[in-house]
Amino acid sequence: MKTKINEAITEVLKQFGEKYFIEDVLHKNKVIQDLDNYDAILLEAFISNETLKSNFTIDIAGNIVLQTNKLIELFEADEYWQDSYTKYSKKIGLTAGGKFIDESTDVVLDFPYKDTVLKASMSKEDTDKDDLRPDEPFLNEVIAKEEIDVLLDKKILFNAKKYDENGVREVDRFDEHDNLIMKGNNLLALHTLKEKYAGKVKLIYIDPPYNTGGDSFLYNDRFNHSTWLTFMKSRLEIARDLLSEDGSIWINIDDDEQAYLKVLCDNVFGRENFVNNVIWEKRYSPTNDSKWLSDSHDIILLYAKNKEIWRPNLLPRSEKQNQYYKYDDNDGRGRWRSDNVLVKSFSQSGVFAITNPNTGEEHYPPKGSCYRFNKETAERYLLENRFYFGKDGKGRPQLKRYLSEVKQGVTPMTIWFREDVTDNQEANKEARAFGFETVFSTPKPEKLIQRVIHLGSNESDLVLDFFMGSSTTQAVAHKMNRRYIGIEQMDYINTVSVPRLQKVIEGEQGGISKDVDWQGGGSFVYVELMEKNRGFLQSIHDAETETDLRKVLEFMVEEAEIDFRVDLEKVKDTLDELLLEEQKKTLIKIIDKNQLYYNYSEIDDENVRDLISDNDYHFNKNFYDEGGE
Repeated sequence: MKTKINEAITEVLKQFGEKYFIEDVLHKNKVIQDLDNYDAILLEAFISNETLKSNFTIDIAGNIVLQTNKLIELFEADEYWQDSYTKYSKKIGLTAGGKFIDESTDVVLDFPYKDTVLKASMSKEDTDKDDLRPDEPFLNEVIAKEEIDVLLDKKILFNAKKYDENGVREVDRFDEHDNLIMKGNNLLALHTLKEKYAGKVKLIYIDPPYNTGGDSFLYNDRFNHSTWLTFMKSRLEIARDLLSEDGSIWINIDDDEQAYLKVLCDNVFGRENFVNNVIWEKRYSPTNDSKWLSDSHDIILLYAKNKEIWRPNLLPRSEKQNQYYKYDDNDGRGRWRSDNVLVKSFSQSGVFAITNPNTGEEHYPPKGSCYRFNKETAERYLLENRFYFGKDGKGRPQLKRYLSEVKQGVTPMTIWFREDVTDNQEANKEARAFGFETVFSTPKPEKLIQRVIHLGSNESDLVLDFFMGSSTTQAVAHKMNRRYIGIEQMDYINTVSVPRLQKVIEGEQGGISKDVDWQGGGSFVYVELMEKNRGFLQSIHDAETETDLRKVLEFMVEEAEIDFRVDLEKVKDTLDELLLEEQKKTLIKIIDKNQLYYNYSEIDDENVRDLISDNDYHFNKNFYDEGGE
């Protein structure tokens, strides 16, 4: 299997002529021997290669150190993989150095690398089917380290279209100011975006599966917390890379995983960058069928990329807050209200007399307290008529607090009441208003997302939501004049998410539309990650009989990327011995999971180029800044 790492190693070793090759076959033992002996020339060559440097070095006090042990493990592991084409994937047991104990004398207990990069039953569309639910096929796949660079490489984009006031049309160019909607696995889509958008996203809001067992994230309970956290970790790590230095991420979650997610986020973003837990009152009335306490709130975890420089915007002042400024002296300073002249912390400089100019009476602060300003400031306030002595002018001094001089905004608090940002009931009403068939169990109201976007971004900033769902985040960002990216894998992206954004462009008046005087307009670009093996997964799901499944297998043998560790002949010989459901699981297991989508590096391959329209070909070249016209 060709990977970037393997290609980089070959490139480095070729520099030494025939030293490490015997008739173009790599002499691995010689390489391992020189690595083990710290051959200076060979080590320097490895460090000089950027791909190998990024994967096999660490920085210690400013010194680059090559991890020769990892390189040696790679060569030894690669030797194992090359020898294991005949090993059947169901073989399990104790291993040593990646080999089963019948191949090695050193025995250790080895756990396979679990990577939940695929669907993981992210919607009831999958989990309502009983065929694969007992053994979620997209979890706990073993992915060799040298394969991960292929898995996470940027993908070919196809079916590029632009939606605007004039409808929808094909597009072969992408502008950096375009809004973007992507259909495909969100982890692979995020890595596809990394090169173009790293450090450019101002705000990320996500509403991931809550892992309650009652929502849409259902899988084998044996991997309950570990699988969900692995699933989240891989996505949060790339999300961190996409955030700008002054950016922030807001994660909507409930009590079931909040504590675990907080610890995970401390690890990913740094505990020092934790800002707050926001409590959102999502429900007003109690649910009487609750066994314990009725759940009435969600939590929004807030982390900054760099807390030292990140600051939230202030909330706008309400008329209710301004109504107390009801007096006006017509002196050009505007409305004011009375305020206390005393301060809690004591200072001797704040102990003096203020003379009421109307009565001549001197007023000292009460014993043990002091004024909040010194004597010189008090004298200036008297000259500027900034003291209020009561309606009859004969009372003790109070300060005039002018509306024009107070902070023109309100510092946000960590409890958000439904009266301010609405609740789930309002969110469901908003969703039903569109008339779409798919109804989400826990949509979020536009006012809630409006507050998040207001606090964490400004106009024209880039907002990302990679659990797009019904596209509430994108709809609100569109109305608030933010740029946005949305990612969704499920097919309802074309029956719910995109149609909703089309209605936003048309000027729909739901949600926050009236608050922001939304009149319609704008545009977005839609693309899909180009499927490869993922199409075979769907064919396996759809097969209704063993005959149908046998036809799928025959097609897979000709066209699909099969995991090279599988004994394909044994699979074909033994498949008929299994029940239909088990046959499906077996075929899913043998598919190479890091080949679900076509990598962009393959776009000029003859057999791939024929699958792509000229329009999509030029779009890819332009999107990846490779001179596409």
